[in-house]
Amino acid sequence: MNAKHISSFIVALALMTCAPLLPRAQTDDVFAFIPAGGRTLLEKMIAGKPAPEDLASILNEKRGYDEWVAYLQSRSSAIPAVKELGEQEVKTLADYLAMNMPLPAGSGAPKDLPRDGRDLVLEYCQSCHIITVVVTQDRSKEAWLGTMNKPSHVEIKTTAHEREALANYLVLNAAIPIEQVPEELRAGGASY
Repeated sequence: MNAKHISSFIVALALMTCAPLLPRAQTDDVFAFIPAGGRTLLEKMIAGKPAPEDLASILNEKRGYDEWVAYLQSRSSAIPAVKELGEQEVKTLADYLAMNMPLPAGSGAPKDLPRDGRDLVLEYCQSCHIITVVVTQDRSKEAWLGTMNKPSHVEIKTTAHEREALANYLVLNAAIPIEQVPEELRAGGASY
């Protein structure tokens, strides 16, 4: 290992170890190459101040994934923040909404929104791996869930709901080309 690889490894190790402790804004700067998760997309939509009836519908109604995709596409002209979303972001938001809405009674938004797949990747996956090991892989939901159920992963304190959210997020947003990953975060070909 040459000096450049050693310094890159040290930076990556420091980021892996400290990222869960960093404030969200700092984590977002370092890991900006990782697509936004559903919570972040929903927070942006709420910050855009949609019509009260749209916000009430989003936070209080139960829909399946396909129903959320159709709803978001049908309301894109009325909700400016949705109009700005790309196809992948609409799918990511729809998945998050299908898994988490309606909010439990007494919840507020956005401070009480459940974590999304990106939050979980940053919190749990890089506790053991350089982030690149996870976000550059193109795997099925079953493969991700299979990995999460292996002995090396079952001790990670996640619920079944969180594992499903994480797998769904990775299916939609992983397979990031290595060229898009900052050099200091590249894993050198590691995988599961």
